Formats: sequence, structure tokens, C-alpha cells
Amino acid sequence: MNKINSVRARVWNWKGPTVPPAGNFCANASDALRIHGDAMESFRFHQWLTCEVEDSHGTVGIGNAALAPRLVKNAIDEWYAPLVIGEDPFDYAYIWEKMYRRTLAWGRKGIGMTAISAIDIALWDLMGKLTGKPVFKLLGGRTKEKIPVYYSKLYAGPVEEMQEEAAQALAEGYTAFKSRFGYGPKDGPEGMRDNLKRVEAVREVIGYDRDLMLECYMGWNIDYAKRMLPKLARFEPRWLEEPVIADDIAGYVALNAMNIVPISGGEHEYSVLGCADLLRRGAVSVLQYDTNRVGGITAAQKINAIAEAFQVPVVPHAGQVHNYHLTMANMNCPVSEYFPVFDVEVGNELFYYIFEGDPVAEDGFLQLDDDLPGLGISISERHLEHFEIEE
Repeated sequence: MNKINSVRARVWNWKGPTVPPAGNFCANASDALRIHGDAMESFRFHQWLTCEVEDSHGTVGIGNAALAPRLVKNAIDEWYAPLVIGEDPFDYAYIWEKMYRRTLAWGRKGIGMTAISAIDIALWDLMGKLTGKPVFKLLGGRTKEKIPVYYSKLYAGPVEEMQEEAAQALAEGYTAFKSRFGYGPKDGPEGMRDNLKRVEAVREVIGYDRDLMLECYMGWNIDYAKRMLPKLARFEPRWLEEPVIADDIAGYVALNAMNIVPISGGEHEYSVLGCADLLRRGAVSVLQYDTNRVGGITAAQKINAIAEAFQVPVVPHAGQVHNYHLTMANMNCPVSEYFPVFDVEVGNELFYYIFEGDPVAEDGFLQLDDDLPGLGISISERHLEHFEIEE
């Protein structure tokens, strides 16, 4: 019987050039604090974690995680790897439950679930390679000829620069766009007007025949969001993303129940049961779990089925190839988020510097190869001089 022989977690610290973000480029949960300086600092990440699961015949599956990589690596090395080594990689459901239940006292959310996610993604890549099939074929197969994607950048900044960026993306064939708000409650009515000015400016460029999504990144509160929603309605956003902190589920329920702008969220939810609760309570009109936080592909498939029963579409957070395989294999996943290839700024860009093979969007779509086994990515050597790697 084939068995898992080793689990190797590495932290990739980016030491290369970065683009300093503009002030107020994205609202966030730290805006509510009495702080000086860069409120977004703790939400940027210039580290990544890779997790390589090798079987007894030398085949390696690759997983990854982006949250608190050093802590996640410690959790994998000390707790999760010993639970996995010696198991049959195709017993993925049992392995998932073993990792989850053996660490239930402390691993249900956050670091623990992120570690489970990294290993689980690696297992699916490994299973694909062992069967000679792409992961999406193992999950249900092709439900789309190609995957529509939305351009996910447009950080808040000077209006003219946002319009230029939107125009460039439009010229490259994108038909859907996501923009960030730069201001929240602490900025008062003036900040509110600045937010609306930028939404209007992007709409001027892309028109109303293309989707526009709006991102708050937990930087608002209920009162502010209730005041903003009627003002945003005329811009016809497809959704308003994470208007309040992730733990305020009652707030999501109240805002979604206003039926003015669809509310999306789930990026900072860390379990199948947590996502089920969001759906059961009507907290979101669009669910956006993050596969390398919510428990990996095994958990994501369960969540997709629950969401479909509630007729709530699922759009996994962030681009990244593991999400594309889930989107391809599920009718209830209509579109993928897509971060364009760009210099390192917030941190999402690191995926392109660590891995080879992540699909590149063309004319607003991306494609997965029916003949490429596993996830279809490998660890790149092109940018090693810019990384400090912790084994």
C-alpha cells in the first residue's frame, strides 16, 4: 500500500523589491484603533508557506498557506505531520478528520485550520499526480469551457490613477472588476464622499454593462455600513465585501437583510460548520471562503454542496490555482477572483514568485489543462535569490 512518507513545510520570506502602498489604499479592521502610522501593516504579508507531502514512491504533492507562515510551519512540524505520516494519501477524508479531531482543543480556527488546509491541498495535488488526473477531474470534472475572472486590484488611491488602471484592465479584456474602499467611520462624512467619488470614477470607465465588486475588508461598522448602502445602490455593485469584522455575524445578517446591495463574506471563516452557519442565518449573498484557511479542498467541497443547497454562489477568496480547480468543478462557483501579475505589494503577488504554472488570465478568462495532473504547479527556482527560506 502506498503511504505518506514525509511532510515538509517551508517558510518563504520575501527579501526582494516591494512597492510601498499608498496611504488609505484599503480600509481594514485596524482602522478602529487609536494608532499612528500604517494601519494596514499587519494585514500585508511578505511571507508564504509551502507544504510538500511525499509518498513512499517519491511522488510529491504541493500545498500552501499565506497566514502566519512561521506559526503554521511549527504546527505542521510538531503536530500535524506526525498525524499524517504513514497514512494512505487516498484516505483524505479520514486524514482530514484525524488532523481536525486530534487538535480540536486548540486547532479549530486560525493557525490550526490553516495548517490542515496546507496539508490537505498537498494531498489533493498528490492524488492527482498519482492518478494522472487534474484535481478538478477528481472533484467532479469540467463544468465550464473556461473560467471567467474578475480583476482584483484597484486599491484606493488618486482618482486619476484608479481610472487609468481600470481602463488598462478593460483594454486587456476584463469584464468584471473589484475596487477597494480607502475610508471608514473614523474619516467621517468627508471620507464617505471620498469613497463614493472613487466608485463613481471607476464606473465612469467601465460603464454599467460590467460587474463591479466593492471591498471593505472589515473596515466599517454597522452604523457606517447602513448609511453607505443606500448611497452605493445607484452604482449597482455586484456585492459589498466584508463590511464589518468577521465575528459580527449578526451584523452581516442585518446588512444582507436590507436587500439594497448583496453582502459577501467568509474569507475569514475557518470551518465547514462556520460557513454553514453563515448560510443558515442568511448572513451572505455570496460566500467567499479561502481554501488555504478553511480546511483545504476537502472542506471546500463540503461547503460548496451546502451553499448550493441554499442557492448562494461561492467565489473563493484570492486567485491561486487550488481555487480555480474548485471553481471549474462546481456549477455553484460562477467566477474566480484574479490578482494580476504585479510587483510585490500587499503579498498576494508572492504566489507568482514561488510557483510555476499558475494559470494566467487572457481576455477575462483562464483555462485549466485536462491533461496536467494534480494542481499543475511546481515550486519555481527563478526568484530564489529574493527569498530567505526557513526549513
